[in-house]
Amino acid sequence: MKKSVFANGLRGAVCALALLVAPLAVQADETCQSPYMPKITGQEDYVYVWTLGMEGIGDGSDKLVTVDVRPGSGTFGKVINSLSVGGRNEAHHGGFSSDRRYFWTGGLDTNKIFIFDIHSDPSKPTLHKTIDTFVADSGGAVGPHTFYSLPGRMMISALSNDRDHGGRTALVEYSDEGEFLATHWMPTKEDPRGATIASDVVDGYGYDVRALIRKNVMLTSSFTGWSNYMMDFGQMLQDPEAMKRFGQTVVQWDLHTRQPKKVMSVPGAPLEIRFAWGADHNYAFTSAALTSKLHLIYEDENGEWQAKDVADIGDPASIPLPVDISIGADDNTLWVNTFMDGKTRLFDISDPFKPTQIYEKKIAAQVNMVSQSWDGKRVYFTSSLLANWDKKGDDNEQYLKAYKWDGKELTEDFSIDFIKEGLGRAHIMRFGANSLYSS
Repeated sequence: MKKSVFANGLRGAVCALALLVAPLAVQADETCQSPYMPKITGQEDYVYVWTLGMEGIGDGSDKLVTVDVRPGSGTFGKVINSLSVGGRNEAHHGGFSSDRRYFWTGGLDTNKIFIFDIHSDPSKPTLHKTIDTFVADSGGAVGPHTFYSLPGRMMISALSNDRDHGGRTALVEYSDEGEFLATHWMPTKEDPRGATIASDVVDGYGYDVRALIRKNVMLTSSFTGWSNYMMDFGQMLQDPEAMKRFGQTVVQWDLHTRQPKKVMSVPGAPLEIRFAWGADHNYAFTSAALTSKLHLIYEDENGEWQAKDVADIGDPASIPLPVDISIGADDNTLWVNTFMDGKTRLFDISDPFKPTQIYEKKIAAQVNMVSQSWDGKRVYFTSSLLANWDKKGDDNEQYLKAYKWDGKELTEDFSIDFIKEGLGRAHIMRFGANSLYSS
């Protein structure tokens, strides 16, 4: 593949989008897990990789891949189990139940939810339950994305809807047993649902969901709908209307009542949200994919939540396309992955209002997800963004890579080629440990 065709096409389209959104300015990381669940603060034993099937690669189906990361193990850095779910569902994200016994995963295209039993044998997960009624249950939400555990239930952020397959969407709750509980539609201009609108922008889009329990705050971000994320990437870049259909907001919610409180302007498709962990650190970070900006979402001195652009990620003019972020447990550092240049960057965020890049490394031709251990000494990377958005030809590298971090340099520990192994496109990672279930 000629890199210039892919990169220049994206650059031109995003520049066009920037012109559209400019007047409106006035996507197991142990440190990103729900605070309701037990943490792995020591050495993780396994990395679970929710993997998209690829035509002509292995069985072609989505699968949960288990990798042994126990130091000294005879199978360290090797795939020890692979469980296919049948078909290609656009496997994307997943999250543990609050007791960490089950791993919920979703398909953005088929809307199926696959719940894996982790606790019975952490080295060999089994498929516990499949939910294929998500759209009907929710009243029309499409594209189950983030799975965020709350006590006794799972909060799922959707990306789209079944009426126009655009970005208007909802939060959907299920019990831990897989029974539908409630749908909470995102606020829109027509129906703000009582939320304060901080600017003219209110799109009703969704993406990530995260909570700061002690402040009774929940935040959601915004991406794009089914009509975009399932479209061929090159085709989308050439479609002016499609390029208008990206989120520009972060919504503050009342965590307990599930009522939206405020819609904040965050242009350029804000993706993953990561709250700080400190007892008096009332803020979170998100990165905007299309503007390459790092945004701080914070509580001000009056107790109001605000959004502020605090740093560039790489050279925004070159459209590095930030995709995933990972905050350090001490709130001092933030890893930021950029898909287009295949790099990870480390920011010093000890002053959250003035993040400074202190390190960068090229991981591969493309990189998407980043997950770090609680102590920050091990950092893992995977490759796939979306099946129709991944790079083509030789640049379509699909992998899990593990690194050691000594505070100065990333040193590769092992790498697994997911194409050579007949697995597919590696997406989200979550950690497992035998000690969680030893009792």
